Amino acid sequence: MVDSVPLETAKAVIDAAEQRADEIDNPMVITVANSEGNLVAQHRMDGAWLASVDISRNKAYTAAALDMPTDELAEPTKPGESLYGLQNTNQGRMVIFGGGYPLERDGEVVGAIGVSGGEVAQDMDVAQSGVDKFDDLSS
Repeated sequence: MVDSVPLETAKAVIDAAEQRADEIDNPMVITVANSEGNLVAQHRMDGAWLASVDISRNKAYTAAALDMPTDELAEPTKPGESLYGLQNTNQGRMVIFGGGYPLERDGEVVGAIGVSGGEVAQDMDVAQSGVDKFDDLSS
């Protein structure tokens, strides 16, 4: 069976991330996916970029598929490095910059969050708020 984040938990994670996006005054798209990177829930704040719908979903997919934060992919995907070209695999769904994090319960990845709509540091900050909420709910 595929591990997943229950819908109610996904909504709470999205709400926490949205609250942080409001605090920094930047509309975002926030996605929560299951352990295989498939959509559980997604929310596009008023004024968030349309392109961020796919980007946030792909950040969640990448974090779930590779069991790692997307910001950790920047260095190993540079030309000449071991994962160069990764962003061109999986029908272009791999994202190699920050804003995607796995969601873990008891050391196992059960889902992921992806956030897009601001600068990378803002996306990471907002996504981390969602991770923190998930961790609070899981403990």
